[in-house]
Amino acid sequence: MKSIISFFTVKLLILSIALSSFQSCNKSIDVTSSHLVGEENEWKTITDTRSALLGIYGLTRAALAENNAHWMWGELREGDFQSVGRQDIKAINESQLNARYDAINKLKNWRRFYAVINAASLFIEQSPKVLALDPLYTEYNHKIDVAQARVLRAFAYFYMSRIWGDVPLITKAFDDGSFVERPANSQDEVLAFAEREILAAVEDLEYRYGANNQLYYSYNESRWAGVLMTKISAYSILAHIAAWRGNYIDAEIYTKFVLDNYSKSGIAYVATNNLVAADGFFNDKNLNQIVAFNFVYAHGEATVNGHIEELTLASPLVLKNLPEIYVPKDSIIKVFNDPENRDSRFGLDTLSGLVRTNYFTNYSSSTPIFSKIKVIRGGTTDGDFAIFGSAIVFTRLEDIVLLRAESLAALNRIGPAMDMVNSIRTRRSLPNAVATTQQDALREIFAERRRELMGEGHRWYDQIRYNRLVPHNPTIVNFIQNDGIYWPLGEEVLSNNRQLTQNEYWK
Repeated sequence: MKSIISFFTVKLLILSIALSSFQSCNKSIDVTSSHLVGEENEWKTITDTRSALLGIYGLTRAALAENNAHWMWGELREGDFQSVGRQDIKAINESQLNARYDAINKLKNWRRFYAVINAASLFIEQSPKVLALDPLYTEYNHKIDVAQARVLRAFAYFYMSRIWGDVPLITKAFDDGSFVERPANSQDEVLAFAEREILAAVEDLEYRYGANNQLYYSYNESRWAGVLMTKISAYSILAHIAAWRGNYIDAEIYTKFVLDNYSKSGIAYVATNNLVAADGFFNDKNLNQIVAFNFVYAHGEATVNGHIEELTLASPLVLKNLPEIYVPKDSIIKVFNDPENRDSRFGLDTLSGLVRTNYFTNYSSSTPIFSKIKVIRGGTTDGDFAIFGSAIVFTRLEDIVLLRAESLAALNRIGPAMDMVNSIRTRRSLPNAVATTQQDALREIFAERRRELMGEGHRWYDQIRYNRLVPHNPTIVNFIQNDGIYWPLGEEVLSNNRQLTQNEYWK
């Protein structure tokens, strides 16, 4: 077995080849060809399956990181962050998604998600060959590898469907251009498939990999913590899918499973000081990152692009005069509104002028710096060379607790819902919130999500779910009623597939 350095070299090589293939694709598919792993490694050895599986994770990370897409899609539309000077970001803020900017055009293209889907399908179809050829590749290995590939494919469909709504559902690997003329499937069909896939795979997933002297690909748990899809990861994604579909009965079941079993995966709640530390929760990889895609500095994976820090940090944290996005002071005060200044994430004492700066730096300036996430290189505070190593975290335990609170409140179980939200408030030094009606409970829950998950890519989707439950924002309600919550399809996507039509709202 190769050293851990060469292990990551293989992973990055696979990703590099894949990204190169994206640039060379024209009309046929515009995703990486199955020849990437089909001919490069020919599915002969355990090294091939390892490289191919990690390649799927790498492609998923690329789909979320390219053009800072995870935050462009999830934080900027009608959100708390505003543009300092970039007109393309301002257009996204204002939902002007037909504006002619290169960054917006790139965000309309779903090709990287289909690269993930194709690589996962290829793994599911081709990995059984290795069982017959390499005795080191066991049935156990194969079973949990395929389960991860299925979950990653389902995750890609869920993530993509939240952005574009109806998308083509493809469940077999392809490299012959057959995808070109595929019509879109309904969002309900796509999400039902994603849920079935995860439920079919979840029993084969582990709570922990490489633990209890049972090595996984010759490595122990320290290598795999926070990297691979576990049972808890799968149920967390299921909870998000169910909530997005408005199926709160299932969301309550899935979140209950996570909260009853998270300790089996070594997961814990994240203290405020760890959440905001340069070398804390977002740095490197760790068990508390339930679903995350890492950029580990020690493995040469830190980058300039693909991190929220590229958009939010400025002097004195990095050598940059102004950030590209910021949260205006009026919004900060509105969000962090405890009158007694107790919130450990941010607080402003109006009498003394003292500021609690865990989430923000330079609050006294005209453009406060959102510094909750600030992983420079490997977690240092030296910003002379601004390369970032923060993980893209899709979900963590606090998110699941609040998602459970949302599910309970949607089912009109107000008392248990408030117990959930207050468990988070207590951890952030806030007193219990009180609600006697369903509407009050939902208001408190989504206000807490806004505070706790700021900058993590949830705000846009939270607003949609909240306004589906309690229509209160006319702009968001109009988007929901007219399918304006979805992004338009890019010109390249439409030209490559004549059976697709532009999302109705954007015609």
